[in-house]
Amino acid sequence: MTYDNRATVRRVLIITLLLNLFVMTLKAVVGTLTGSLSLLADALHSVTDSANNILGLIASRFSSPKPDREHPYGHLKFEAVGALGISAFLGIACFEILQGAVEGILKGRNLVKISPPELWLLLLVLGVNIFVAFYERRVGKRVGSPILIADAKHTMSDVWVTISVIGGLIGVWLGYQWLDLVLAFPVALLVFWSGWSVLKENLPWLVDEMAIAPEAIYDVPLSVPGVLNCHDIASRGVLGRQIFIEMHLIVDSPDVETAHHITEEVERRLEQRFSPVRILIHVEPPTYKSERISF
Repeated sequence: MTYDNRATVRRVLIITLLLNLFVMTLKAVVGTLTGSLSLLADALHSVTDSANNILGLIASRFSSPKPDREHPYGHLKFEAVGALGISAFLGIACFEILQGAVEGILKGRNLVKISPPELWLLLLVLGVNIFVAFYERRVGKRVGSPILIADAKHTMSDVWVTISVIGGLIGVWLGYQWLDLVLAFPVALLVFWSGWSVLKENLPWLVDEMAIAPEAIYDVPLSVPGVLNCHDIASRGVLGRQIFIEMHLIVDSPDVETAHHITEEVERRLEQRFSPVRILIHVEPPTYKSERISF
């Protein structure tokens, strides 16, 4: 059984796209007016937020869990590819921020001028970012969407970046001009860490890493009457999103019909425990011997 969450994902991505465009515009305007490198870097980070939303909408459009003739296992990996695109955007943003900071050190920069009304605008930006991060993460976990969870991580990194930038600009307002340039470096590190986290979480899905320990699967069919043993157990996918399980099953059955009923009960119990899941079982006679649980 598969669940199609794309309508919910698209709705969330459209809402957050509009909010991210608002945030990006405010940061860019205030950054330009004040001449703040750290704030312009933060605005660049927000550009990737909007790009990620657009990328997520494209990925969601093609990531149906339902199979078709060309994609018999569904299209869910499109979402993971979209999440990797997010990490690529973050890498680009990190490079741009570091490049601007190094140029600022080598060539020198003009004084940053900040006023209380501009700081209040940045607090508004911070509030919007916090709302977007928690909203995306909550819905992403509820519907099991890696693209929303990845984008929420990205936005959460934007929250910490904005907090750091606001703190630095308050310092600039108090007369510590060097804070603006220095803060550009931790901003870049936060952006890099966010991208690395997204990459690390989505690679297992794309390279078909084991989804469930074979020993955990092994116990389920052995609880079914008529099952003597099972071996060559393999699984892939994302638990709670979509799992594919295959195994060889040794059954105590005198005929095909009885073996069929046994395997149906095994499938039912596996679905009950690991749903949504698609299961492939190769039935073997009771005389067959194998102690190899997994590959």
